[in-house]
Amino acid sequence: MSSQGFSFSQAHLAEIAGDILKHAKKLGASACETDVSEGFGQSVAVRRSEVDTIEYNRDKGVGVTVYLGQQRGYASTSDFSKKALKATVEAAISIARFTAPDPCAGLADAALMARTKKLPELDLFHPWAIDVAEAIELARRCEESAFAVSPKITNSEGANTSIQQSHFVSANSHGFVGGYATTRHGLSCSVIAGEGDGMQREFWYDARRDPAELLSPEEIGRVAGERALARLGAKKIRTCEVPVIFEAPLAVSLVGNFVQAASGGALYRKASFLLDSLGQPLFPATVNISERPHLRKAFGSSPFDSDGVATRDREVVRDGVLEGYFLSAYSARKLGMQTTGNAGGSHNLIVHPGEHDLASLIRQMDRGLLVTELLGHGVNYVTGDYSRGAAGFWVEKGRIKHAVEEVTIAGNLREMFRSIVAIGKDALPRSAKQCGSVLIEHMKVAGR
Repeated sequence: MSSQGFSFSQAHLAEIAGDILKHAKKLGASACETDVSEGFGQSVAVRRSEVDTIEYNRDKGVGVTVYLGQQRGYASTSDFSKKALKATVEAAISIARFTAPDPCAGLADAALMARTKKLPELDLFHPWAIDVAEAIELARRCEESAFAVSPKITNSEGANTSIQQSHFVSANSHGFVGGYATTRHGLSCSVIAGEGDGMQREFWYDARRDPAELLSPEEIGRVAGERALARLGAKKIRTCEVPVIFEAPLAVSLVGNFVQAASGGALYRKASFLLDSLGQPLFPATVNISERPHLRKAFGSSPFDSDGVATRDREVVRDGVLEGYFLSAYSARKLGMQTTGNAGGSHNLIVHPGEHDLASLIRQMDRGLLVTELLGHGVNYVTGDYSRGAAGFWVEKGRIKHAVEEVTIAGNLREMFRSIVAIGKDALPRSAKQCGSVLIEHMKVAGR
């Protein structure tokens, strides 16, 4: 085992990938691409100061895609033995022979491949050298800090310390071979305030590539406790149509809704309300969304996508106008367009912040609903219709009046995007999408 904890070196993963490509060619494949990966981690959960669970995971896998002209076959295995790897390639070849030809199937253009000898240094690998006892102590400190907020914090759903690291190599018949190691570490805490029918649950967490940049356990616990405390006395409200603020952690979900609707798979299946929307105003002119794949330590950073295509900075939305979709080589061909280097998803979407923090947005809203929790998955991407259960706070005269529970917020994503009044500067760096709190001019709120 290497000093970094991996069972296989990057060189070994690259050797496996090379053997797979050679065997596929030997069996008559016109092209082949493969991903070889390994990862491991540790998760410790503490509840009421007692250790609840200790979990370890160690995984490895190989995925093989072969092409027989326009016929495609895929197979995978977690066995790295030469016999198993050959059998996996043979299985993919067999599947391809019985698959209908697809004129859009095939590798991305060779000219678009990332130049692996000149990849940017993204600083994505930061192992966390703590043992189980230290992880337990961090979780305990997190939970203790939450209980210290108030005697009204009456119970806990637990605090968690998680450590994950992985590495991979991708390769294809164009001669592309690339890979790197990444880490993801986190601390979280979930507690309950109140008693009986008046109990309220809340949580907080942080996640980073570099454990040195994590919020302290005391800070995470304190925020979780204060958020639970603020939810006490939650009331139902009458049905109304009012301005709505999506708190920053939830505003990221709106960005996710946008990405889903603007992704090639949804577009070529005609299952998106954003079909044929390129070059059209989708947001107010004050909204700009950038993709920045090469940010150091960020969760969405990558020098190339799942097709091996080099990633690049681009403006997805400029002055409210939609300038780019999220396309892989396959979906781009289906649409008669060029890949955007987004096979596997988007890379660090940054919604440009406004001038105000959350408190200022609340004052600007004056009267309406601040949403801090969403429930359910009521989004129709064909029509853009949006309906989700929600909880949060009722705002009067620019100040929070009381907590709100058991409401449903509804609208249409196209209209919601166009009705964005302001974006806060309170984005959190804990995901691959960053967006501050979002104030929307009006939405339907169904209550009692």
